[in-house]
Amino acid sequence: MKYKVTRKQNNSSRCIVCGTDNKFSLNSRFYELENGELACKFRTEDWHQSYPGRTHGGMAAAILDELIGRAMCIDEPDCWGVTVELNLRYKRPVPTEADLKAIARVTRNSRKIFEGCGELLLPDGTVAVEAFGRYMKMPVDKIADDDFVDKEWYLLEEENDPEEMEIPKMNE
Repeated sequence: MKYKVTRKQNNSSRCIVCGTDNKFSLNSRFYELENGELACKFRTEDWHQSYPGRTHGGMAAAILDELIGRAMCIDEPDCWGVTVELNLRYKRPVPTEADLKAIARVTRNSRKIFEGCGELLLPDGTVAVEAFGRYMKMPVDKIADDDFVDKEWYLLEEENDPEEMEIPKMNE
């Protein structure tokens, strides 16, 4: 199903998931969708491998951890999540040298904690990895250096930003 992109989220300069100045980054981009979910596009490279042609499970965990943790920003833009718990179910190998997507949503939200789930999708839309996470809400000044937001957190406006994204129904 196609969903309209309502907003693009910021990137960081050195993050392993979204870092624009980190040559080993997954180079991900995050898009808020009209259905209240958060989607991302990213690319796995050969240096993300475990076995030849397969992305390391830790990289799959990293993308889903980041994505679920960011999903809270749709309703609370100044919210920063710190991972308390992350559970994954690996269903299929994730290839290297592939353009991939993932999707996440918040499933529970309280004053200090939120929970969410997400899926890493193969190019054909098949779910390769499922995740559930629990996150503590914290102000950015308790997580990062004082100048992080000013110097390393920014919106990338790019020509290839999608206006909509094709996301399969998760119960198919």
